[in-house]
Amino acid sequence: MNISVVIPLLNEQEALKELHSWIAKVMLSNQFSYEIIFIDDGSTDDSWSIISKLSKQDKNVKGIRFLKNFGKSQALHAGFETAQGDVIITMDADLQDNPDEIPELYNMIINDGFDLVSGWKKKRYDSVISKNLPSKLFNWAARRTSGVKLNDFNCGLKAYKLDVVKNIDVNGEMHRYIPVLSKNAGFTKIGEKVVQHQARKYGVTKFGMNRFIHGFLDLITIWFLSRFGKRPMHLFGALGFIMFAIGFGFALYLGIDKLFLNPMGRLITERPQFYISLVTMIIGTQFFVAGFLGEIILRTKQDKKRYLIKDELNLS
Repeated sequence: MNISVVIPLLNEQEALKELHSWIAKVMLSNQFSYEIIFIDDGSTDDSWSIISKLSKQDKNVKGIRFLKNFGKSQALHAGFETAQGDVIITMDADLQDNPDEIPELYNMIINDGFDLVSGWKKKRYDSVISKNLPSKLFNWAARRTSGVKLNDFNCGLKAYKLDVVKNIDVNGEMHRYIPVLSKNAGFTKIGEKVVQHQARKYGVTKFGMNRFIHGFLDLITIWFLSRFGKRPMHLFGALGFIMFAIGFGFALYLGIDKLFLNPMGRLITERPQFYISLVTMIIGTQFFVAGFLGEIILRTKQDKKRYLIKDELNLS
């Protein structure tokens, strides 16, 4: 199979038929063998019934329905587990991503040898204040922190080699950072393509300003995990040693001063250096304990299912 199109969605009933027709037209005109995997992330409208009808009309359409809304990352994870195509295309269901970009994305993976190609919505039709400016700031911070030189991390239109999606773990809210996850997994040939962004035709956006706050917090998380996720003691142990050394240095100074240099001076407990010494040694010890706990958790953790599937279509 040439292409798997993975489409997470939430309450997009108006757009699904048009999106399916558009994708099918592109696939047929380019003679691609394909599958379209819709992941219904707990929709409360008629999205699932429409997907059910499409799956009966077109055997290339497959569906996964979550029991409730678990989030886009979990939806992508479920789609990646199911996908079988040589190239995996992800796109949003709101018709803001253009299926006509699929053939060139496919060629960049197959012919140009990229592991991942991310879309760049260079010209956007979103609100400048609420989306464009925060997005530029977010992308700048992501580039600086991750070392992945992309202009648009959050673009839903991306293409992947099959090996990439089968070897990365997308969880929490990490869908924004799949290129970073891929790089950390060893898939370093990451490209970018300017893609056409279209104004939303139906419904309303499911994301607000809080997604950028969550995005920055997730960025800190993925920075930590990429550097110390498998060795937390390296970070916490180093911080603990530094803090404890500072505290011990103050304590040693106070002891020498009281015993040999100024025995008749103030009591040690009346000097601010005593409390600095006490606090820093306690903090240093806590950092050590945090590092040990992190190592223990890392070695004893068990994978847990992060979402529950209610229905599936054409997956067998």
